[in-house]
Amino acid sequence: MNEERNSSAFRNTPTRRQLIAGMAVALGGMTLRSSKAWARVEEEISRTAEAIHQEPVFKANRKRVYQALTDAKQFEKVVMLSAAMKSGMAREPSLRRSAVKRVERFHFFGGYVTERQLELVPNERIVQAWRAGGWDPGDYSIARFELVEQGTGTKIVFDHTGFPKGKAEHLSEGWKINYWEPLGTFLR
Repeated sequence: MNEERNSSAFRNTPTRRQLIAGMAVALGGMTLRSSKAWARVEEEISRTAEAIHQEPVFKANRKRVYQALTDAKQFEKVVMLSAAMKSGMAREPSLRRSAVKRVERFHFFGGYVTERQLELVPNERIVQAWRAGGWDPGDYSIARFELVEQGTGTKIVFDHTGFPKGKAEHLSEGWKINYWEPLGTFLR
């Protein structure tokens, strides 16, 4: 009887070849499931999001550039020099400042642009949530200004991300003619 049990147990034990084949099938199934999971993740990530990167240089130190961009009275003077104001596109030059639950919002170019300061590191960095009129409610982009000393001047390493698709060219040009050019004139 013991021999029958031993031979029966031996017949039900898989061979080494069967074990290897079983492991290969199991690993193949895991890989297939894993690649499907990766495919789902890839579908969730945009590889075509637009972004703007600019590096304007100004003949002023970082402190002066920072103040021109963050002090309401100085920035209003920059806005007055912008193409938007000169063309009459924006009729209301003054910056409107409103505080909602202790979050400061600024509206300028006649209310067409709204920004919120997210991070201010004096003379080094400004990060803003930024939106233009005509965007869907709740759509905000991120504008990041990194002030880098460059000789006696300042280079702004500027990155703008998260804006609606198809707006990159318009916004890129807008930064040049409504921010960098008037800021350069103001800082002279």
